[in-house]
Amino acid sequence: MKTPPSLQKGDLIAFASPARSISAEELQTAIQFFEEKGYKVRLDSEVNAVFNQFAGDDEKRKAHFQSLLDDEQVKAIICSRGGYGSLRIIDKIDFKHFEKNPKWIVGYSDITVFHAHLLAQCSTESIHASMPVNFSTNSPEALSSLIDCLEGKSPDYLIKQHALNRSGKATGRLIGGNLSLIYSLQGSGSFPDSSGNILFLEDLDEYLYHIDRMVLSLKRGGLFDAITGLIVGGMTEMKDNAKPFGKTAEEIILEHVGEYDFPVCFGFPAGHIDDNRALIMGRKTMLEVFSDKNTKVIQEK
Repeated sequence: MKTPPSLQKGDLIAFASPARSISAEELQTAIQFFEEKGYKVRLDSEVNAVFNQFAGDDEKRKAHFQSLLDDEQVKAIICSRGGYGSLRIIDKIDFKHFEKNPKWIVGYSDITVFHAHLLAQCSTESIHASMPVNFSTNSPEALSSLIDCLEGKSPDYLIKQHALNRSGKATGRLIGGNLSLIYSLQGSGSFPDSSGNILFLEDLDEYLYHIDRMVLSLKRGGLFDAITGLIVGGMTEMKDNAKPFGKTAEEIILEHVGEYDFPVCFGFPAGHIDDNRALIMGRKTMLEVFSDKNTKVIQEK
């Protein structure tokens, strides 16, 4: 597994918009944040392009992301926001130069497509963390955890108890991300190898029966058969029908992994929440859920 170089003060960070469009105003908090931390920020015109709901058409978004991957002056690519669109361009991007000269790619939600692809096809770590669209409302801990990862520190979290947690200890590389995107990657070369790994899942704005269908589909496809542990982050703003499904998203997940004996952590502070802590995808990780249902997540340095 390749680890991109840690950032040094004065390094150039570039924003990219591989999915939904974003306004220049929405980026100002993030620009100021990185500059105050001692980094240069590059904001190309393509970042604020608009084509229907996307940040430019597929070709423009692909070409801009490709240019950032190939530019050796750019030391990290920060995705501006999610939404939808990464899946439309991932197979058009050439990662050959990136594999020889890896750099950090940062984001979450729709950027799960990149995290999964980088692991499956490039054996390269990336950072699941907040994006500029959220910086103005993020917790200080969320933003500091992102900087820590970029600068070479490895995450070490002690998480408060959750009633549904299942105790146990597991090790393995961290895979996963947004549940809807992992579900959409089934059958492709970007789908994660779960064998011996710890799976992380989060999601936003989904009907509960959709959650049930996606988790069942992934289970039937074997995703849970060989994982060593499961971390569930924010299952945020879930929706229900007039006739209720009868279970929360967390309860749905727990039901479908009931036959396995790996530890399960719910309520991890990552995903579509203000306290969106950074995690390094592909990094060797230790998950320990204690009998009092508190949880420790440590990623190897």
